[in-house]
Amino acid sequence: MMNQNQDILTRALNWLNESYAVVLYTVVQTWGSSPRPPGSMMALRADGQVAGSVSGGCIEDDLIERVRTEGVPEQPSMISYGVAADEARRFGLPCGGTMRLVQEPLLGVEARVDLNKLLSMLQQGQIVRRELDFASAAVSLSVAQHDCQLSCDDARLVSVFGPRYRLLIIGAGQISELLAQMALSLEFAVTICDPRSEYHAQWRVEGTTLLTTMPDDTVLAMRMDARTAVVALTHDPKLDDLALMEALASPAFYVGALGSQLNNDRRRERLLEFDLNAQQIARLRGPAGLNIGSRTPAEIAVSMAAEIVAVKNGV
Repeated sequence: MMNQNQDILTRALNWLNESYAVVLYTVVQTWGSSPRPPGSMMALRADGQVAGSVSGGCIEDDLIERVRTEGVPEQPSMISYGVAADEARRFGLPCGGTMRLVQEPLLGVEARVDLNKLLSMLQQGQIVRRELDFASAAVSLSVAQHDCQLSCDDARLVSVFGPRYRLLIIGAGQISELLAQMALSLEFAVTICDPRSEYHAQWRVEGTTLLTTMPDDTVLAMRMDARTAVVALTHDPKLDDLALMEALASPAFYVGALGSQLNNDRRRERLLEFDLNAQQIARLRGPAGLNIGSRTPAEIAVSMAAEIVAVKNGV
């Protein structure tokens, strides 16, 4: 499953291959309360078809009307919405929010080559730094560092694409499959670890990495950092507990385990036997997931994905 930006870029490339002119919009700065954060993207085909979103709808309608009446712009440029209070109300920007976007025409062979290369790098799991020069409209692509961030000034736009966070899922069962699909759409790099051979042949989630090593060894090999989440889903203490022990002692921002409250209380008692302190054990989120009354595997996966995102966002 592609994440949202990959889907937008793929649609833009398909339109270019069909000989349509396309404009790519990127939110680069917001003030106040804006509907979309910086980095949000939208591709607009010359006939008005849209992929992605930069607002709640009103700005999209205005951009479509601009392209229909004025045509596709010839050069990249910056545009702003909501500078005045009446304009903010007109475009549905709450609390006087203001938004700046870069509009970038995608034209000719160069645009197709750029998007093909960018999508290829993303499919390989790379984090990609894309730099757009406003004066020349030239684009350069390179492998980004993990601390690279979106930035924009009067001369250039630097965008970052690809997984910025990692998720390690212990176990390759049904809930794991559903959670992995959601995590991919949320731009996580997803690794599945399950040494049980009977689960390997049935794993079908493209874009994930399936490992057959022992989970605790995998945690150590992945070198957990503050952008890594771990969730244990096997129900087997021999697989889950040792991996959780290593994860709880690491900087991983989220460590969770499937199971009832009683089972997780027993798990915490077992973890006390390891070289962990009470503060580390208290980091365990078990039962993993927000309490939304989950019953089905899909609902459980939704609750886990929501909790991981909430913790990532500091909520």
